[in-house]
Amino acid sequence: MSDGPAPPGEVTGLLAAWSAGDRAALDRLVPLVERELHALARRRLRGERPGHTLQATALVNEAYLRLVDQRQAQWHSRGQFFAIAARLMRRILIDHARRHAYAKRGGGAPALPLDEACVVGEERAAGLVALDDALGLLSSVDERKARIVELRYFGGLSVDETAAVLGVHPDTVNRDWQRAKAFLRRELAAR
Repeated sequence: MSDGPAPPGEVTGLLAAWSAGDRAALDRLVPLVERELHALARRRLRGERPGHTLQATALVNEAYLRLVDQRQAQWHSRGQFFAIAARLMRRILIDHARRHAYAKRGGGAPALPLDEACVVGEERAAGLVALDDALGLLSSVDERKARIVELRYFGGLSVDETAAVLGVHPDTVNRDWQRAKAFLRRELAAR
């Protein structure tokens, strides 16, 4: 594992080589991004109760298996890689929450504020499911705003990183981020 974030150019070069079929590039890439993937997973699991069944390492491992399975992906940048990793982690957490919320609570997802909905403890798993449902509705209305929520909230990307991944100006990200949060708050409150 490296001591700090991997140089973006090095990661991008290895991603391009991996896209071109160089399996050795993947072997060199993993140690470079492992620390950042763990940090991303820890942010997603922050606030969980001790002994939660889904730990950061398990989340990273599951995401890694899904990333490696992305045979058709054309990797273009470090930002794109982490955006896809964030999306995969989100899907893993949503699947985990759905299994636990519906099994333990018999369905029914109570509304939670957006800032609290990402915690996946048993008592909050239903809120994560509600947030995912609201995010799905937002995606059907405005895909870019939904991607911004995914990248910023679930992926932990900065405004500038999100803008680079989406190919838009940071001001657009800020504006859409505010509107997306308002939309999701309305949807969650309506539930």
